[in-house]
Amino acid sequence: MTMSPSLIATALLASVQGAVAAPMSLDDYLALDGPAPTAQFAYGPAPSQYAQLFRPAGTGPFPVVMLVHGGCWTVAFGGIGQMRSVAGALAAQGIAVWNVEYRRVDEEGGGYPGTYEDMHAALDSLQQHAPQYQLDVNRIVAMGHSAGGQLVQWIAGREKLPKTSPLYRDKYLPVKNILSLGGLADLRHEKDLIKSSCERDIAQLAGSASTERPDIYSDTNAADLIPNGSRTVLATGELDTISPPRVAHDYAAKARLAGDHAEVLILPGASHYDEIAATSNAWGMVLPVVREMLGMAAK
Repeated sequence: MTMSPSLIATALLASVQGAVAAPMSLDDYLALDGPAPTAQFAYGPAPSQYAQLFRPAGTGPFPVVMLVHGGCWTVAFGGIGQMRSVAGALAAQGIAVWNVEYRRVDEEGGGYPGTYEDMHAALDSLQQHAPQYQLDVNRIVAMGHSAGGQLVQWIAGREKLPKTSPLYRDKYLPVKNILSLGGLADLRHEKDLIKSSCERDIAQLAGSASTERPDIYSDTNAADLIPNGSRTVLATGELDTISPPRVAHDYAAKARLAGDHAEVLILPGASHYDEIAATSNAWGMVLPVVREMLGMAAK
């Protein structure tokens, strides 16, 4: 699927439909909620290894959005529950949602390599359950917020993982349509910002160097796993101080220089949180992008 050159223009047009509300705060984000999922599936033995399915009404096959929550890679800032806000909105559009929980750096088994292994396993589980629930695994967008943005951008580059990496897989479900909402994906070049914004040391996210793995970014850094044929939209709030607009522009420029397709969508008047609130003006700009990436007609 080739994205239309008007993709960002479509989103910008949606932004003029209403006045921009006050930017959301962390407390506003933590209060987000949405409908209960259709079903929940464990993809591993740990309490955090599960995914929630939101299946639209009617008969499929349904396009799929894989949601990966943020929270600075820690359990302290919510996560999967807040993503129910947009999960419900997507299901109402006829889009199935695979809302993923995962082990974070302050949980047993989280960090490197466990968090990344959870992305593999969550997608394997999606593929396993797709026939029963009429999910079209050929039409998938991986959409991640904040830390989840880093993880979905990593997902796009799995074919470039070194064969010596414990994260390497020879078989996996490819996902090449990526929507990163305030993501911090370039671990190598944004390590200082990640430290100041999230108080995370890179070793928590990328492991420690060893003789077998001298470069800790070789299998963790999305920006080291390009070009990979992905189509990425980096959507960031104009007022985002955790992952400022510069981060999106820098990554998109790097991806385009490598030969991948990348676009930036700056959300007027939005903070780091507005894009995952289904009632926000920012979501009104993000939704048309999701629909177009899935090949759905504009509304």
